[in-house]
Amino acid sequence: MTVPATLAELRAAYLSGRLHPSDVVAELLARASRTEDHAVWIHRLGESRLAPYVDRLAGLEIEGAPLWGAPFAIKDNIDLAGVPTTAGCPGFAYTPERSATVVERLIGAGAIPLGKTNMDQFATGLVGTRSPYGAVRNAVCANYIAGGSSSGSAVAVKLGLASFALGTDTAGSGRIPAAFNDLVGFKPTRGAWSTRGVVPACRTLDCVSVFTRCVADARAVAKVAGAFDAKEPFSRHVPQKDFDPANARFGCFDPATLPDVDEGFRHRYADFLAALPVRPQHIEATPFLAAGELLYDGPWLAERYAAVGAFLEANPEAVHPVTRTVVARGKEPSAVDLFRAQYRLAALRRKVEEIFADIDVLVLPTAPKVYSRQEVERDPLGTNTKLGTFTNFVNLLDFCAIAIPAGSTRAGLPFGVTLASPAGFDFALLNTAGRLLGGPV
Repeated sequence: MTVPATLAELRAAYLSGRLHPSDVVAELLARASRTEDHAVWIHRLGESRLAPYVDRLAGLEIEGAPLWGAPFAIKDNIDLAGVPTTAGCPGFAYTPERSATVVERLIGAGAIPLGKTNMDQFATGLVGTRSPYGAVRNAVCANYIAGGSSSGSAVAVKLGLASFALGTDTAGSGRIPAAFNDLVGFKPTRGAWSTRGVVPACRTLDCVSVFTRCVADARAVAKVAGAFDAKEPFSRHVPQKDFDPANARFGCFDPATLPDVDEGFRHRYADFLAALPVRPQHIEATPFLAAGELLYDGPWLAERYAAVGAFLEANPEAVHPVTRTVVARGKEPSAVDLFRAQYRLAALRRKVEEIFADIDVLVLPTAPKVYSRQEVERDPLGTNTKLGTFTNFVNLLDFCAIAIPAGSTRAGLPFGVTLASPAGFDFALLNTAGRLLGGPV
């Protein structure tokens, strides 16, 4: 059976009577059983657990439910009621009585949760290999990493196991796996989507994100998922701002001077810039890259320790060795270090604000390169650090961002670019991405 690739096509099939959600669920369960070697799932719901979600659709008018019958996957640091949340660590597992706010909103709009996906443990990593549930295989090139930490969610969408999937994004976890698996990965403005019911990584920076096959699907999910949550302290009222996607002013980094970029990726980046509807303005990369360096080389590591440090100290053997090494460093920074870093970040933000007075959208490579699984095994920390070159600064500078496919290298490796704009321009950014990919605006 063929399951439509996009939410609009799936909805049309339901409205015409050609498909029923029970047929779609049965097909996706069969597909999941045939792709177990990709290590996508941590906990997959069976037919009996899915039946209530399918049955409730009979009492839900499709016209008023924008995600009616849409099957989706959930990264396993986001709560689904009655299903264990592990955050990639079996010893940490708990079973929530209530779903995360974002999950509740999606289910309320008619979406069907299929289960919980594999991830870099405690959302600490951009590689997709730091999991006791297995290293997630890239859905396009199996010898390469899937990217993390939302690895299972991205691969689930690319393999056609779900119409869309939730991830989280603190340092790039919702964008790197999108780029490496030829997908769209949208990260909203911090606080625009509630993080209540999400295991924190760096709580002041964490975002829930979404993986889709097209920009229109990301927009459809964003319209449902985003809303202020008074019970979540880090939720924000985010007034939506706008610019004209048809006349967007683009800024870019000079492809020739970017550090540590694979030559194939460098060429694809230059090609994408050349194909933009208007000539982009070259901007200085230094303030952006300097802000990104603060995330792992600065005191924000202490937030990761604040989130799971007590569990790590009490259960050191339950934690992946690389994750344990990274999180344990969070004990080192002092309060003085944190304030100094905040002052440094404030100065960098001011420089970036000046740059955005002349541009609407920053266009940059999502990652400098994609590593093979063997390369990551040989150097797990060094490779991960380089992967975050163009993603680490986004939440620190309070941007929204969307990763989109941008071709492939001569070796057949997917390449993606990221579009980023200041907080509140979420839908303007989505509309711009849709226009650049030739989709509806």
